[in-house]
Amino acid sequence: MTSTAQPPQPGAREAHPDHLGHVIFITAAAAMGGFLFGYDSSVINGATVAIQDRFDVNADMLGWIIATALLGCAVGAAVAGRIADRIGRIRCMQIASVLFAASAVGSALPFAAWDLTVWRFIGGIGIGMASVIGPAYIAEVAPPAYRGRLASFQQAAIVVGIAVSQLVNWGILNMADGDQRGKLAGLEAWQWMLGVMVVPAVLYGLLSFVIPESPRFLLSVGRQAEAKKVLAEVEGTGVDVEARAAEIELAMHREHKSTFKDLLGGKFGFLPIVWIGIFLSIFQQLVGINVIFYYSNQLWQSIGHDPSSSFLYSFETSIVNIVGTVIAMIFVDRIGRKPLALIGSAGMAIALFTMAWAFSYRTGSGDDVSLPQGQGLTAIIAANAFVLFFALSWGVVVWVLLGEIFPNKIRAAALGVAASAQWLANFAITKTFPSMSEWSLTGSYIIYGAFAALSIPFVAKFVKETKGKTLEEMG
Repeated sequence: MTSTAQPPQPGAREAHPDHLGHVIFITAAAAMGGFLFGYDSSVINGATVAIQDRFDVNADMLGWIIATALLGCAVGAAVAGRIADRIGRIRCMQIASVLFAASAVGSALPFAAWDLTVWRFIGGIGIGMASVIGPAYIAEVAPPAYRGRLASFQQAAIVVGIAVSQLVNWGILNMADGDQRGKLAGLEAWQWMLGVMVVPAVLYGLLSFVIPESPRFLLSVGRQAEAKKVLAEVEGTGVDVEARAAEIELAMHREHKSTFKDLLGGKFGFLPIVWIGIFLSIFQQLVGINVIFYYSNQLWQSIGHDPSSSFLYSFETSIVNIVGTVIAMIFVDRIGRKPLALIGSAGMAIALFTMAWAFSYRTGSGDDVSLPQGQGLTAIIAANAFVLFFALSWGVVVWVLLGEIFPNKIRAAALGVAASAQWLANFAITKTFPSMSEWSLTGSYIIYGAFAALSIPFVAKFVKETKGKTLEEMG
């Protein structure tokens, strides 16, 4: 969920430097929801092998344990908007933090595989809520001249959360002498990995008590005085808060509340532009990016690397993800969305097919498996190249395009459908990988590579460039 940095527009209101510092703090606090999103997406990576061993579950059940969180995310994302409109953005953040904290404790102390699955689902609801409310809140409090740059905090927080979770997992593993089931203060290492998630969850909740409510929500419930006070805090003393409040109220009255029915009318049910949004979301997941973040430790161990090395490779990959995201944020407004997507698709396809070739040299069975040195090094380089090309293209570009391609009158509803498609595709890939990897690692990566290759003609034919166009020009 990202938004690109836009230069200040002529006439845009600029916050006084003192106020801008306050706004940056508010934005960073709200972006903690993105940090939780990234942390949860990757922390389970360090526990998959131990969970499968501890509860003696097969690959299919392991897929359910890992992927159920994504079903929770879909639920949380679906209800977050309505909850935020009824009780406020801040209360929504607090609910999300409580759900995530409870999930962290429950996941660290499960009785069996079934209740670990339930706690993962509960945590997913919190993550889904945070993933929606964070960008919405930031957009509503950010001064117009800085909105794009401040909105990019959300995506930055996600990739930093992924990196931090990998670093924490690696540290815990080393404290347990490289054994994911090694004992630390009465608990196994993997339990600490999941339990540590309570720290950022509690921090997110505490920060929500020291940041103001969105002025847009305050105006929507008739709390004009509070809204004007917040506007003065975030936009500076030089802003006419009376006029600004009136402008926001007028915009809310003029908004068209899009519904699911507005999306229908095309030859195949949905309008063509809605299908384009859905396929953008699906392709983003079908290339298998979340296999890297959910299962990379298990993946590297399955080809002969020891746990400590596997964790280090996973951390390194998360750093590559950050670098790629920064590259995308720099170039998405310079060379455009469509060229970046095409570059990313081509790079991912080559990297994925290279990984498939390398994995075809795997020998041995059970715990005694390995790759020849050359193919092993090739697989690691290709995996990092895959993450880099994804991060500098589809990881950012898809969210930018989804925010721009839909006409104003259907944007909200169309975004909801596209986001739901993304969560479901994410669930499908995450759920099936354990079974697919047992069937054939090479075959799995050939399939992911094929989807990356298919995305090239899709983007070339159906996706229009939106760089430099106003939202009004989209519809």
